[in-house]
Amino acid sequence: MLFTKSHLTKEQVGSWELFLFVAGLLSFFWVTGIIQSLLPLYHRNKTYRKLGENVSKKSPEIFNTFILLLVFSMLMFILLFSVRGVVDLPGFRDYPSFVNLLLLYILLSNPVCLIEYIYLLNNRPHRIFQYGIYTFSLQLVLVLVPLFLQKDLVWSVYGLLAVTGVRWVWLIILLRRYAEWRISDTFIKEHLYLGTPLILTSLISGSGQYIDGVIVTAAFNDPAVFAVFRYGAKEFPLVVMLAQGLSNAMLPEFSTRKQMAESLSRIRERSRKLMHTIFPVAIFMIFIARWLFPKMFTIEYKRSADIFIVYLLLAIPRVVFPHTIIIGRKRTRVTMIAAIAEQVVNIPLSLFLLQYYGVVGVALSTFIVYTLGQGSLMAYLYFKMRVKPSQYIPLIPLAIYSAIMITVFLLVDRRVIDLR
Repeated sequence: MLFTKSHLTKEQVGSWELFLFVAGLLSFFWVTGIIQSLLPLYHRNKTYRKLGENVSKKSPEIFNTFILLLVFSMLMFILLFSVRGVVDLPGFRDYPSFVNLLLLYILLSNPVCLIEYIYLLNNRPHRIFQYGIYTFSLQLVLVLVPLFLQKDLVWSVYGLLAVTGVRWVWLIILLRRYAEWRISDTFIKEHLYLGTPLILTSLISGSGQYIDGVIVTAAFNDPAVFAVFRYGAKEFPLVVMLAQGLSNAMLPEFSTRKQMAESLSRIRERSRKLMHTIFPVAIFMIFIARWLFPKMFTIEYKRSADIFIVYLLLAIPRVVFPHTIIIGRKRTRVTMIAAIAEQVVNIPLSLFLLQYYGVVGVALSTFIVYTLGQGSLMAYLYFKMRVKPSQYIPLIPLAIYSAIMITVFLLVDRRVIDLR
């Protein structure tokens, strides 16, 4: 919001978005896979139980996960450093130093993603909130102040790196407090065995938003159009945070069979409460998005609202959690196969809808494909694991809210798909 109100042009804002986009594109999948596989392994793995070790306050699992994140970051840095001379992105042409800064950011920023999950695994949710308030407030200041002092965009990147340095100090303190500094080849192999399918799943399924960005970039080759798309192609933060938070919190509960029925009942009840929060807010946002976007940003980003409205529909599949049960039961290869199927559909569907609805068509494809993907995982649970949807989904509230949301979308915002 504040970037668009600074002295930056829309093209320069697009360059910033492209920097973050590429950083995420090159790291999100292995970070997600490594961390998600830690959750069901924490204090429930063959390595340390096999050795007959008692569960101590300090966790060797956390330290070995940190080592994995660090090694993957270094490997990605080395790979990108070796090909940096051939990188030619339209948004980087005015900022030659962006490539080297991007490499440094990828090297440093990914291991610190472990911080929130150290708190989660040690039942310190209030610390996650405090950490978010402190570090993201600092990030806001260090990234924005240079712009409002009329400094070049590269100074905002320096601010981003400075905050990453603060997060590293925070991470080392937590590792000293909660982790046992001992490397285990056996556990790392066990972790990678479970995590590799999740890495591939994240790469394939989670890359949907990045594939969308690549399609838009290739179709228009214009940083300004890319900025408009990126500012709209974002899920409502409340939906993502609450849904992912519930999923990650429930993952360890499905790692054993003993309390399966209780865990299914618990995730159904928690998702019911989640729906009562998410859907009213998302429906309200459909009504006000076109009015809000020009005021939040500038009139140039009005078209972003149309893309955002379509992304609001993702609230429907987001509040269904078959993937949580499947990953918790350590059947990660199933989610990988489902992710492959999603992208097999997503790419041609995005290209097809792009011809008729412009960048909004890409957003429509994302909603359709993600919904189909969740449906396929529900089918697997029903036919292979004998878990009925009614056991973990509050079907009646979901049906009512979904019908209301789609009706509002079609009646109030039907012009979204009429505009190219």
